[in-house]
Amino acid sequence: MRNIAILASGTGTNAENIIKYFSNKNSAQVSLVLSNKRQAPVLKRAEANNIRTVFFEHKEFYVTGKVLRYLLLYKIDFIVLAGFLWLVPENIIEQYAGRIINIHPALLPAYGGKGMYSEAVHKAVIASHDKESGITIHYVNKFYDKGDIIFQTRCKVEPSDSPASLAEKVHALEYLHYPKVIEGLVEKLPDLLIKGPEEA
Repeated sequence: MRNIAILASGTGTNAENIIKYFSNKNSAQVSLVLSNKRQAPVLKRAEANNIRTVFFEHKEFYVTGKVLRYLLLYKIDFIVLAGFLWLVPENIIEQYAGRIINIHPALLPAYGGKGMYSEAVHKAVIASHDKESGITIHYVNKFYDKGDIIFQTRCKVEPSDSPASLAEKVHALEYLHYPKVIEGLVEKLPDLLIKGPEEA
């Protein structure tokens, strides 16, 4: 049984969806939810599903290494970002090379980068009169939204769409595909773990 940790900053609907998806799986389970916001609703959602939670501060993430120690303590095999807004520090990226992924609510490389999340992304897509949007699941590196792309899928952007209605379409794609992509990657973890650093 592989252990998944989720990093999240917000409401936690994606996180809860992932928790429930893996609740009856034999391959993996969500063992830990961590947030950089003490009052983030994601922590309450996780607790309601009997998942261990951790709140951490900026210094514990970037300076003291406390978050990495939590991940190792609870034998985390795979890290999932779900609405997490901070860059992941290099000590965690190095320890979990090829085992940290994020989901972005647009078709990267378009509409990525710092500050491009949630409503800001959907507003930008509509303002550009794009005919399609979608989701991108990608590996995490030390830059915002620059990691190698794992999976993309699309939805139509109608002339009548608002940021809110487009967000609903994108969320539906996230809920459908993110857990399945995570599952596929976790099932391949033994192969990832036996590779040398130069191959990971």
